[in-house]
Amino acid sequence: MEQYEPDRLSPASLAALRRSLRGGRASLSRRSLLRASTGGALALGGLGTLSACGIPAAKNTAGVSSEDHSAKEKRVSFSNWTEYMDVDESEKHHPTLDAFAERTGIKVKYTEDINDNVEFFGKLKPQLAAGQDTGRDLICVTDWLAARLIRFGWVQKLDASHLPHAYANLSEQFRTPDWDPGRAYSYPWTGIPTVIAYNKKALDGVEVRSVSDMLDNPRLKGRVAFLSEMRDSIGMTLLDLGKDPAKFTDDDFDAAIARLQRAVDKGQIRRFTGNDYTADLSKGDLAACVAWAGDVVQLKADSPDIGFVIPDSGYMISSDNLLVPNKARHKTNAERLIDYYYEPGPAAQLAAYINYVCPVDGVKPELAKIDKSAADNPLIIPDAAMAGASHAFRSLSTKEETAYEEKFAKLTGA
Repeated sequence: MEQYEPDRLSPASLAALRRSLRGGRASLSRRSLLRASTGGALALGGLGTLSACGIPAAKNTAGVSSEDHSAKEKRVSFSNWTEYMDVDESEKHHPTLDAFAERTGIKVKYTEDINDNVEFFGKLKPQLAAGQDTGRDLICVTDWLAARLIRFGWVQKLDASHLPHAYANLSEQFRTPDWDPGRAYSYPWTGIPTVIAYNKKALDGVEVRSVSDMLDNPRLKGRVAFLSEMRDSIGMTLLDLGKDPAKFTDDDFDAAIARLQRAVDKGQIRRFTGNDYTADLSKGDLAACVAWAGDVVQLKADSPDIGFVIPDSGYMISSDNLLVPNKARHKTNAERLIDYYYEPGPAAQLAAYINYVCPVDGVKPELAKIDKSAADNPLIIPDAAMAGASHAFRSLSTKEETAYEEKFAKLTGA
């Protein structure tokens, strides 16, 4: 198990964080620009909280729990991202959470206090490193941070006997991430596909079926964008080069950087963006871009010119994941809440609202009762071919992450 060593963020990591805050998934709500949300951006002054000065190195605290008070204390504290839960028309109630509380008698303290993975890690690590209760029973973080928390031994192994629906209904494509094989410590909340989006009118007859089409066709010069998130842009480029993002080498990574650098040098790539590509794509300033599927679902609903492509080489997928931190007081209640969202009914209600990939098998008939178009959308309910074309970026060591982010920051000018 990797030992946590307190240190300051490297320059490369700081650059990655600034990219995320300026325009990455952290910069806007999960419902994207079309919800006109302003939540999510953090002041860069908050970077100071990411320093670990004064925090002792963690002991081997793997799976540390306090006494589980679930039986006597009918409550659970759940931290999640903004607008990542279904709401009613009044926008004051969460129907699925209310139904869970009514069924089980367990009151959910639901807090939308995750704006960015790095910032949230900064909040939790003093208590986790010291072996203390974070005040949270359930958290939702992106796969790379979930992997880090598991490596440090800061989250608890889940009790499979409390997760019958989750175990049975978890989609195959999410079952065996390299950072948590068999999902011993985590279950996905949603999947986040990265695809190619285009504006048909702006393409003006140009066909875009691959990353190479975006990078090599001179008719698209200056009208192409890639994402400012390293794993998404490099992952899609690795696939286009015939490399597996789950098994690539340093040389493979360098080849992907060089491929993108050539496109930057000749002006083919307009810029590296976060969610703000949505406005440029809708207006036609961008003809094609690497994009997050949740945004594409919303854009397609608003404009018939917007479409997406899954390259023959495949597409990237990441996930946001539910974990129980060490020392959580209500572990069993947290597990019951996880399992509840793997029942097709609640899973369908959630998917109908947030429009990201639902990781629950068997949800399509239930979702069709709520929104048939969502049920038929492969960006929300992937069919077998779509699921089989997905690829995950492999876990990185601390050394690799620093080196790769430095190279990517140089490429993007961050």
